[in-house]
Amino acid sequence: MAKQKGIIKIKGTLGDITFYKTKDGHLARERGGVDAKRIATDPAFQRTRENGSEFGRAVQSSSLLRRAFKSVLQRAADGRMHTRLTQRMMKVLHADATSIRGERNVIDGEAVLLTGFEFNLRASLESKLMVPFETIIDRVAGTMAVTLPSFVPTIMLDVPKGTTHYKIISAGALVDFTAGSYKVASSGTAFLPFDSVATVAVDQVNTLAANTTAPLFLILGIEFFQEVNNTFYNLSNGAYNAFTIVEVDGGV
Repeated sequence: MAKQKGIIKIKGTLGDITFYKTKDGHLARERGGVDAKRIATDPAFQRTRENGSEFGRAVQSSSLLRRAFKSVLQRAADGRMHTRLTQRMMKVLHADATSIRGERNVIDGEAVLLTGFEFNLRASLESKLMVPFETIIDRVAGTMAVTLPSFVPTIMLDVPKGTTHYKIISAGALVDFTAGSYKVASSGTAFLPFDSVATVAVDQVNTLAANTTAPLFLILGIEFFQEVNNTFYNLSNGAYNAFTIVEVDGGV
């Protein structure tokens, strides 16, 4: 791997050299590797095919989960979130003690390993919202609830400079990894003032299908705003908003 220098940057392939752009800059590398047909058929590459199959399944699964929460996470994810989520999903697949290598999946794995996943590494939930909370996933009723007691914002919140208001948001998702489908429900407070007045308790219930067998995921987050002339603006385009998977029910 080599870095491209000069004013003009190249993308594509010239001869045996491939030029491409990454977050680390414009790079170049020599094209090579084992023929794809050989990898697909040669018994010597059986383990490679198994690993590739499971990696592809992890990518698809993490993409599905990310899409399920897309409407909530539009302003609360770092640039490498999808890569980090895929890495965590690989751990879920590897925890599958039922399926053979190459066919391990999320359903037979331990989806609970996704608990605690931070969608924005720049702002973890526990560092921004220092309020104890309770979560309950009721699979029979199809509800996913979050409860926070009354708290004083100036004491229990770590907010970015310029914050005048904030929102506490939760969302529950039912994700069918086999069918590639999902359903999501979300709840959010009004714009709450960042001041020294104790809030009322927050009680949010997200209702989905009852008695489902699919994995259920509950996330909790906080968003920060600045009010200017009765209009609320997301601070730094959401760079300090925090969302975390706080509870998972892996399915039955």
